[in-house]
Amino acid sequence: MSVAKIIEVSASSKTSIEDAVRSGLKKVAETVKGIQGAWVNETKAVTDGDGNIVEWRVNLRITFLVQ
Repeated sequence: MSVAKIIEVSASSKTSIEDAVRSGLKKVAETVKGIQGAWVNETKAVTDGDGNIVEWRVNLRITFLVQ
């Protein structure tokens, strides 16, 4: 039998949504082992005064196995 846990994290990138997800997963992997996957449950584009995207933000739900 295995038990999984889900944590929520926020991550950002000036480049892309994919880069924000990758950086969030990479940071969590520094302290959490056995990551099984992630759901992107919210995405936000931060804009400047002219409507240009300056940063992408994502909220992730990351699942990992409990040891």
